[in-house]
Amino acid sequence: MSQALLNKIKELQEQVPQPPIVAAGKLVRGIGLTLEAVGCQMPVGSQCLIKTVDGEIEAEVVGFADAITYLMPTTAVKGIVPGSRVQPLNREQGLAVGMSLLGRVVDGNGQPLDGLGPIKAEKRVPLTRPPMNPLSRKPIKTPLDVGVRAINTLVTVGSGQRMGLFAGSGVGKSVLMGMMTRGTSADVVVVGLVGERGREVKEFIEDILGEEERKKAVVVAAPADTSPLMRLKGCETAVTIAEYFRDRGLNVLLLVDSLTRYAMAQREIALAVGEPPATKGYPPSVFARLPALVERAGNGSETQGSITAFYTVLTEGDDLQDPIADAARAILDGHIVLSRSLADAGHYPAIDIEASISRVMPMVVSPEHVQQARRIKQVYSTYQRNRDLISIGAYTRGNDPRIDLAISAEPAINAFLSQGMQQVIAFDDSLKAMQSLSSGLGKG
Repeated sequence: MSQALLNKIKELQEQVPQPPIVAAGKLVRGIGLTLEAVGCQMPVGSQCLIKTVDGEIEAEVVGFADAITYLMPTTAVKGIVPGSRVQPLNREQGLAVGMSLLGRVVDGNGQPLDGLGPIKAEKRVPLTRPPMNPLSRKPIKTPLDVGVRAINTLVTVGSGQRMGLFAGSGVGKSVLMGMMTRGTSADVVVVGLVGERGREVKEFIEDILGEEERKKAVVVAAPADTSPLMRLKGCETAVTIAEYFRDRGLNVLLLVDSLTRYAMAQREIALAVGEPPATKGYPPSVFARLPALVERAGNGSETQGSITAFYTVLTEGDDLQDPIADAARAILDGHIVLSRSLADAGHYPAIDIEASISRVMPMVVSPEHVQQARRIKQVYSTYQRNRDLISIGAYTRGNDPRIDLAISAEPAINAFLSQGMQQVIAFDDSLKAMQSLSSGLGKG
């Protein structure tokens, strides 16, 4: 065989994609959240087992630099010593999904937490998937009933919309999520409780969600005491499960609490592997992952269902200019702001209708609906702007007919916006109440 032919064969062999090289290694250093290993030849995102003096712990490859591989454990780090063996984990890749997920509570890896046995998987799907062609998505044309009168009428949500729920701590985010879960017309509800207090997980399932609603719901729990890697996966697992049901033609309501904790988990991981902070301590990868996660929700193709998503955003110190809140507002289809002052006054749900908006509302309701909602907002806003003058008695009735109307209508508007935690108000009933209220306000 000629040398020229041998060279040609070698060139063709080099063009054939080779399978990834997977080899075991050993730990050489552990600092903070990350462990450094040498001898490991595993792709980023793969799983491995670390042999410790107390047994084995799982870790994931999160980065590399030359011959050093960066690992992040999925559980608490203990029993690790220099030279601990790192062994690639050979198991089925992807998340186990199936209709048997309904009624179940799982962790960030999709493993059951409720003690009801293993999940009967119909198939396994990756936690990430290529972006959907935006031209293949169905347009948002129909409203989604969430059972909350203030949202159904004044911040109407379309089926397939992505909304943000902006609030500080302790103003009723979880309660509002529970109200929407009980009142929604969606076929399936997927709830991601990520980075919150562990106590709230059981309370949400038993007290807020309820036994009947749980039958059509899947809860993914990755509380604050889990590793940042598990919190990151918790959000992605919830979205992946929602995508599975959407692909089966079902309409899904996805509730993620919270998007801020997802961003914080990515920040912890990125800073631990050496990524420089950019915006108020957040590295660039955080702002790259947020739209990638959010864009996975929404309408599917003509043969698929939809994912209507609500992402809670924790506004630290009630600051709506927080970098995560600002980034989320730019990539979502609208936002609902919960007011601390309303919550302190005992007004629930504490929705600030002046600061809240649904960008698809004009496309899913009638022009008459839009006009009635606008009229209620105008009267409510007039009262809020003059509230201090009215409270101290500095305003005299008769000076401005708009303020006179706002004072007269204020009790009726407050009653309209208030709703009991266990109360479910259907979309049609919400419309009738809005028409009745709007007719008493006259024309703007």
